[in-house]
Amino acid sequence: MQILSPLRVGAALALAVAVAAPAMAESIQSKTQEKAAQIPTCSHKIGTAAIYEPENNWWSGLGLESPEALIKVFVMRSGCFTLLDRGKGFAMAQQERALAGSGDLRQGSNLGKGQVKAADYIITPDIVSKNADSGGTNVGGFLGGFIGHGVGTIMSNISIHSSTADVVLTVTDVRSSEQVAMDEGHGSKNDVGFGVGGGGWWGGGVAGLGVDNYQHTEIGQVVTLAYIDAYTKLVTELGGISDNASATNVQQAVTMAKPGHLYERNGGKGKVLRAFEVNTMLYPTGNKSDDNVWWEVTDELGNKGWVSSKLFGLAK
Repeated sequence: MQILSPLRVGAALALAVAVAAPAMAESIQSKTQEKAAQIPTCSHKIGTAAIYEPENNWWSGLGLESPEALIKVFVMRSGCFTLLDRGKGFAMAQQERALAGSGDLRQGSNLGKGQVKAADYIITPDIVSKNADSGGTNVGGFLGGFIGHGVGTIMSNISIHSSTADVVLTVTDVRSSEQVAMDEGHGSKNDVGFGVGGGGWWGGGVAGLGVDNYQHTEIGQVVTLAYIDAYTKLVTELGGISDNASATNVQQAVTMAKPGHLYERNGGKGKVLRAFEVNTMLYPTGNKSDDNVWWEVTDELGNKGWVSSKLFGLAK
């Protein structure tokens, strides 16, 4: 027993240090809460956006849910986009529309064609690399062998972890398919502390949104930190993105529904530049007559002129 006395003293000191360390070191939970509170906001909505999962399902291997719900939380809190549901909610909405189309819904339901908003932008969350040391070194099991009853129980939730994650967020313009923004984020933990738990910013309406494993696992919170980092950078970069994507992009192509002519000037004036057959594709420049009847267009040969909008329809 005399020989074990120094070990007991050393173990007691180690216990004191291990218990005090979480108070001195920033925990992964407090990091997440602090970073989430720092997500910048937009003064106005830039446009509509839908969140799409990447083709590579990296989250299942980490025991996590899809990051789609996580990014939705950030988007809602920043106020930069109007979120559109293209996931399970949209699938259920389509079922309702199918009922409307079959005539099964009550009269006056006001559910039909031409009501679904178009997405201006697609946000895709992906991961570049991850290091998930979810087990760590169990300090409680080590010290319990020296100190004896009770201490192992107290220390059982204290582990040394080292986890990192590098992620990327991409914003794609739906109309042009251009990647208008791409930002990387990094999250890490090299800490000594008690196991992660609930509370913090997660309690503010996040629970039940499909992000439970991001809340209750270390690697989940590290990935969350990485996405907060990436989204914070993304919001800063959004100043260079058009807040009227529909008007900024090239006009949708049209096709001739009836034979017609391309005129030199607005209103069918000037010389005829060429004749159009049915199904000829034209590309509007955006210039129109005051009554919206005559549109300036170019054809596949580069000819530019005016044609009556009564003769064409949107290309399909």
